[in-house]
Amino acid sequence: MANTKQIDELKIILLERKEKITKNIQGSRDSIDSLKDSECKDEYDYAEVSSDSFKEGIIANQQIKELEEIEAALKRIDKGTYGICEMCDESIAIGRLRAKPFAKYCTPCREIHEKEQ
Repeated sequence: MANTKQIDELKIILLERKEKITKNIQGSRDSIDSLKDSECKDEYDYAEVSSDSFKEGIIANQQIKELEEIEAALKRIDKGTYGICEMCDESIAIGRLRAKPFAKYCTPCREIHEKEQ
């Protein structure tokens, strides 16, 4: 189980990542908006703008999902349940939390969850 100092360190990492992702999402939205406003001279320009817009949208959606996981982890910290597996109620190894600070499952339960998905 992670101790208070480790949890505080991980919280800082989560907050920094949250800020970075929030900026990235806004940047993606701004980029998509500017792509929508760009002038397409022919079908090649249109294809390029469509492709760029699609990629920006995929990236933003992935980052929104990660942001939701980070926010859930921050709530678990506030509730005092951070670092406890949501499936088996056992402690999540500190190494796993350092690798993925928003992890909600221990390694064995994560494997089970992924197989079920």
